[in-house]
Amino acid sequence: MIRSAIAVVLVLLVCGVVDAAPRPNILLMLADDLSWHDAGCYGNKDVHTPNLDALAAQGMRFDACFTGTAMCAPTRQQLYTGVFPVRNGAYPNHSKVKPGTKSIVHHLRNLGYRIALIGKQHVGPRESFPYEYLGAKQRKADETAGHEFNYDKARRFIQRDADEPYCLIVCSKQPHMPWNRGDRSVYDPSKFTLPPYLVDLPETRQALQQYYAEVTYFDAQVGHILQLIQQAGRADNTLVMVTSEQGSNFPHCKWTCYDTGLKTMLIVRWPGRVKPGSTTDAMVQYVDILPTLIQAAGGDPTTVDTGLPGAPDGGRGFDGASFLNVLLGNTDSHRDAVFGVHTTQGIIQGSTYPVRSIRTATHKYILNLNPEADFTNVVTARGEGAFAAWRQAAASGNEQAQQMVTRYQHRPAEELYDLRHDPYELHNIAGPEHRALMNQLRAKLQAWMKQQGDEGMITELQVKTR
Repeated sequence: MIRSAIAVVLVLLVCGVVDAAPRPNILLMLADDLSWHDAGCYGNKDVHTPNLDALAAQGMRFDACFTGTAMCAPTRQQLYTGVFPVRNGAYPNHSKVKPGTKSIVHHLRNLGYRIALIGKQHVGPRESFPYEYLGAKQRKADETAGHEFNYDKARRFIQRDADEPYCLIVCSKQPHMPWNRGDRSVYDPSKFTLPPYLVDLPETRQALQQYYAEVTYFDAQVGHILQLIQQAGRADNTLVMVTSEQGSNFPHCKWTCYDTGLKTMLIVRWPGRVKPGSTTDAMVQYVDILPTLIQAAGGDPTTVDTGLPGAPDGGRGFDGASFLNVLLGNTDSHRDAVFGVHTTQGIIQGSTYPVRSIRTATHKYILNLNPEADFTNVVTARGEGAFAAWRQAAASGNEQAQQMVTRYQHRPAEELYDLRHDPYELHNIAGPEHRALMNQLRAKLQAWMKQQGDEGMITELQVKTR
């Protein structure tokens, strides 16, 4: 009897400690079209990112984080809703989620948070994302110093209502095209080590120089925001997440379902909770981030109503699940597969070219639903990311250019890659010798599409209704 009473008291005390623990402030910062490997802490020895590198040393670096689609608006809206693009309705670029969809604003407000966004928005409708908006740009005189935001407004928001936890979403516009920010003089294009998916031409190196300068510009913005938190005395109780959105605007990155498009950097710092200098190979997706933040804030993400039917369990919950236990070091795994979609309709010069993908820790399977068409988009239309130079080189007989231009615009119905030996997905091994694996992955992908209400080509042709 005495032991039972003591046990009850201990449980109450433990619960009291948990309940009394202060809810963390939340800082969520996004780049715009930044490839996952283009930071020093992710192994790139050419680019200068001291603030990102320091943040990774203070927290956890995720080596297998993925968005569900490599386009701006769909990526952001799945991040803020915890629901994949086709189910939430925002699967074409420049589109909006379905009416009645709830977002991070609703869910964290229910937990007593005030929520603001500063910088790029690219989401809608407003009733689904009713955050306090702090604006996008400061005066032009500050631009050379790496300022894109009104830092005074951000500072006031952070310092306001000290007893009320905040969530600040900081959305940069860098390093999105046209790559005209930052100091290019610190980079020597002749010394770059190019990844194998880029054709080694002077034009490619020059574009990479411009891009890296803007990556460093974004890194300076990260430093400014972290300094604001430090100066406000809020750093020790702020959960910081910095993520890179999706791949850069070079060919084979953004606008694709390759890892160079869907894979994204994610760095998390949470003093006293996340081990400094740690890394994880746990596969997570953007739809998992909001459930994680809700759980970290003391809520129960499994009981949330997203405003949308069609959840994996048949209800109205998230597509994602919290990976808080990964952050706390309690597990080193989360998902056994991640999924991707791409809708080329709605993009400048976009062809009808729907793509779907599934990725495990070892393999990627890609389903191209209209392989007879040419893959065209803003990159091919404007020659962005040095693609115009690639085409000229291909016409002049450059074999690498011929190969990369062809595989960018002309693809088979199915692609399969062994990521253990081909991390940049350059050697398609789809064929009879891998039929069993392809059947397995295709079936799992098609089951996920059905759960999402994704009818493939029919869904692609419904873009104009979104």
